[in-house]
Amino acid sequence: GVSHVLTLVLQELSLLCKRDVNGVGMLYDLLRSRWLQALLKIYECLQHYLGKRPVPVTLQARALNREVVELLREAPQSGEIKELRQLLCASHALLSAHDTVAQKDFEPVLPPLPDNIPENEEAMRIVCLVKNNQPLGATIKRHELTGDITVARVIHGGLADRSGLLYAGDKLVEVNGVPVEGLEPEQVINIL
Repeated sequence: GVSHVLTLVLQELSLLCKRDVNGVGMLYDLLRSRWLQALLKIYECLQHYLGKRPVPVTLQARALNREVVELLREAPQSGEIKELRQLLCASHALLSAHDTVAQKDFEPVLPPLPDNIPENEEAMRIVCLVKNNQPLGATIKRHELTGDITVARVIHGGLADRSGLLYAGDKLVEVNGVPVEGLEPEQVINIL
């Protein structure tokens, strides 16, 4: 893997290091550093995991659960069967979560692009930021000439900055599906 390649590179560099070629000593020290070695081990572990990550047996565990519960209803009733039915009925939320993850249905759904965009319209980006009760990390203002609501500034280290999706000067057209044309900046902030 990567560690083996790095070992070979270090062997080659050690020969150049003895000849004192410009910058080779620094590169050699960098490649031998403990933090890089640890980072490469983490990388290899992640690559190993990606190759062996578990795949769900079924995408519809909840439906299969209901089917089994119905079959158990028709079976001769014993204490064990009643207990099994109770356990299966109580696992609805867990199986629902399993199905959501198995179907990879946890990404935000973006609205479709509007059909009535004029030909001469500037390029438009649809941005989806999940705030999770944290501030957006950007301020907005009304543009003096056009009256558009725009991003005034992006606060360094904030959500908008970390996402790399919003920039100062970006025009806001919609927020959470609500058109912002004609709204005051304070109204838009309430929607955010």
